[in-house]
Amino acid sequence: MNSYNPLLLVDFYKTTHPDQHPKELTFLASYMTPRASRIKYDHMVVFGIQAFNKEYLIKAFNEQFFAKDIETVIEEYKRVLSATIQEGSYNPDRIRQLHALGYLPIRIRQLPEGTLVPMHIPIMEITATHTDFAWLVQTIESLYSAETWHTMVSATVGHMYREIVNKWYDETTEGAWKKRALGDFSFRGQHCVHSAAASSAGWLLSFVNTATVPAILYCEDFYNCRCDKEEVGYGAISTEHSCMCTNFAVDGDEETHLRRLLTEIYPNKSFSAVVDTYDYWKVITEILPRLKKEIMQHDGCFLPRGDSGNPIEIVTQTVYKLWDIFGGTTNGKGYKVLDPHVRAVYGDAITIERADSIFAILEENGFAANNVVLGSGSFSMMCIEEDGILKPFTRDTFGIANKSTYGEIDGRPIMLFKDPKTDDGTKRSQRGMCSVRRDPETGVITFVDGLTRSDPEVSDNLLEEVFCDSHMVKEYSLAEVRANLNGPKGF
Repeated sequence: MNSYNPLLLVDFYKTTHPDQHPKELTFLASYMTPRASRIKYDHMVVFGIQAFNKEYLIKAFNEQFFAKDIETVIEEYKRVLSATIQEGSYNPDRIRQLHALGYLPIRIRQLPEGTLVPMHIPIMEITATHTDFAWLVQTIESLYSAETWHTMVSATVGHMYREIVNKWYDETTEGAWKKRALGDFSFRGQHCVHSAAASSAGWLLSFVNTATVPAILYCEDFYNCRCDKEEVGYGAISTEHSCMCTNFAVDGDEETHLRRLLTEIYPNKSFSAVVDTYDYWKVITEILPRLKKEIMQHDGCFLPRGDSGNPIEIVTQTVYKLWDIFGGTTNGKGYKVLDPHVRAVYGDAITIERADSIFAILEENGFAANNVVLGSGSFSMMCIEEDGILKPFTRDTFGIANKSTYGEIDGRPIMLFKDPKTDDGTKRSQRGMCSVRRDPETGVITFVDGLTRSDPEVSDNLLEEVFCDSHMVKEYSLAEVRANLNGPKGF
């Protein structure tokens, strides 16, 4: 979508709002805020604003607006709007004036990417830097809302899984890599390729396993990292059903192909193989014992993978049966750890509740959490199950909204706010300019509103200036974002 004029990436009614504001409006400030949680989790991860700034406020505006001939821009703008909204309801002269200015007069301040923020706290402030273009602040609202809410929700989902992993790994494992405990397998079920890349990038703040190659490119493009120079994310070698089916059609069994994988194709590499294509438990209880020699001589880890049935039952029972066949050791915390040549894996359908249940059942039966590798699919990235109720992830999961709260009329401050009497308080906005700060004793993030631009509290603010007048002012690397979320040693 960044191949279109970004001033056409708006709701229709946004094109009419500049005329509806007071004529003397010279400044406008809006804040993005998660207003309320519709799930039990009441914090959200700030992520994706930097990517939006680079992809749209810089690249799209420069290439699809400022670099184009103004008459071409105006012709398209008028053609589209004249055919689709009432003639005379928009003013192309403003577009011409912005083009003549030559840059985007917008300033963005935000909480550092990777911040875990409670509800009701402003996470981003957007203001105009030129008195003639206060109208721009709300014109681009739909664009930055659409491009950021999903990355924040996905990053939050990843962090929710990571908190479960932290709990059970701390209790049952020694020196195990928490960041390798779960992987993202949601690509094919996402809304589109861009959505899959952005969503999985959010996941990579908490884990390094992903099946989504474009997530690596997304992180490189927008978060100052290189996968060939640092740890961005990893894929895995795995079969799929087409591999198992075609070989079964030739061999008449699955044992032949598994032996070839172990001894000929990947003798020195770890890999997983989906083995439920026909009879999962036959593979586990009959074929794997016959392949024990090959598995134990294999220079890597072999992970038999289930893909149907009850994931909790399948993966926990698989651990017990692998222990019976291949044995293992007991770690210093008293929990059993499978021989390093085998692990159990379930690469999809692992919801947050199921992940917690799997680790709890393993612990109850004396097994460490790192005996399994789990996977989150598109369902888990778009929906959560709480107490048997399915709740979809949307912009409203955390009530993410962008509201104007402060303006100036010829330099005179005006306080803006909404407070519907018909609402339960969720939609009540801030009032005036805001200052976000962290309590020095508790570490809790809070905010003060009701300020004007001249108040010193506005400068003493956790909201950092990151973008101004078509340029990035501050950037966060992937390593910095991960450290902000997990702590410098937590990832």
